[in-house]
Amino acid sequence: MTDRLSQVDFARHLRRNMTGAERALWRILPRLRPRFTRQYSIGPYSADFACRCARLIVEIDGGQHADSDGDAGRTADGAVGGWRVLRYWNSDVLTNTEGVVRDITERANPRLPPGEEFHSVSPRPPRKRKKKEEPPPTPPRSRGGEDLHSL
Repeated sequence: MTDRLSQVDFARHLRRNMTGAERALWRILPRLRPRFTRQYSIGPYSADFACRCARLIVEIDGGQHADSDGDAGRTADGAVGGWRVLRYWNSDVLTNTEGVVRDITERANPRLPPGEEFHSVSPRPPRKRKKKEEPPPTPPRSRGGEDLHSL
């Protein structure tokens, strides 16, 4: 139980501290159906994004992943569990976000149940913030005992 709890805490930390590329992609992914999840725990790993319906993992990698043997192991482990792992470089996501999303949906559609495909829904309207109540206007000050209203 402790391992699971620490894994949940770690995923929560990653969700709160997304990279710029992850943030850019997350501005679009929530509008897709079937849904994507951020920092989804799969075995001992946390996937940047996952679509459970398509069993698809999307990883956004920075330069530190260029020659990473660990990434190859994660990809292989995901494939064993029936997941497909798609990897994109931070620079690709930041310079061509729409193109990356298009590539994700094109490669993921065949993995969906028959008759389903990814589609976009309207974004949620922005949340209405409560306006702070403004204090009532203050009456004009009087000069030397004179009432300004009587002038």
